[in-house]
Amino acid sequence: MTLIELLVLLLIAAICGGIGQSLAGYDLGGCLVSIVVGFVGAYIGLWLAGKFDLPRFFEITVGGKSFPVVWAIIGSVVFTLVMALLRRVFTGDRRL
Repeated sequence: MTLIELLVLLLIAAICGGIGQSLAGYDLGGCLVSIVVGFVGAYIGLWLAGKFDLPRFFEITVGGKSFPVVWAIIGSVVFTLVMALLRRVFTGDRRL
């Protein structure tokens, strides 16, 4: 994987993570956090798809690695909501 392919993959993860946070209605942080949320969301989304025997669709292949865009967004929403609830429980923050 070249540097350009890695940067494109990071950009796709950031966009998916940002969309997931927007749909959840809670912002966990900036651009780097969106990248992490996008990758974690991809793992969570693929895990959920596997548990319910749902198909993998709309995958973008970059440098031989496929990135599941739809499942990354769905997983990002789930991850963001879980993190928001945990933050609310442990810090007493009342916004969601």
